Amino acid sequence: GSSREHAPWALLDFGIRCVIAPSFADIFYNNCFKNGILPVTLPQAEIDKLIDDASRGANATITVDLAAQEIRGPDGGVIHFDIDPFRKCCLMEGLDDIGLTLEKGAAIDDFEARSRAARPWA
Repeated sequence: GSSREHAPWALLDFGIRCVIAPSFADIFYNNCFKNGILPVTLPQAEIDKLIDDASRGANATITVDLAAQEIRGPDGGVIHFDIDPFRKCCLMEGLDDIGLTLEKGAAIDDFEARSRAARPWA
C-alpha cells in the first residue's frame, strides 16, 4: 500500500474495485474506502488458494459479493470476509466524505441558522 491517495486512484484507473491482501497499511486501507475500493483482508493461505485456482484457467473468475460479504473462487468455494457496517453501507450507496456531508445539508443549514440567531456577532 501507499500513503498517497494516488495509489487508489491508479487502481481505479485500471478498473480495480477490490483488493485482497493479508494486510494493509492504515492510510492505504482508509484511502481505499474513501475512493470506493473494497480492501479485503484474508489469511495468506486463503489468498494462495484463490491465486492457485485462478491460475488454472484462462477464464477463471473470482467474484466479490459485498452485500453477502463473500468471495467466490473459480472452484466455486466461498470465503466470507468482515467489513465495518458503516463502511459497507458507504460502498453500497456510493457515498464518499462529500456525499455523506451533503446528506446532512438540512441539519447543517438548521445549525447555521440557530448559531447566527444565538450569536449574531460571530
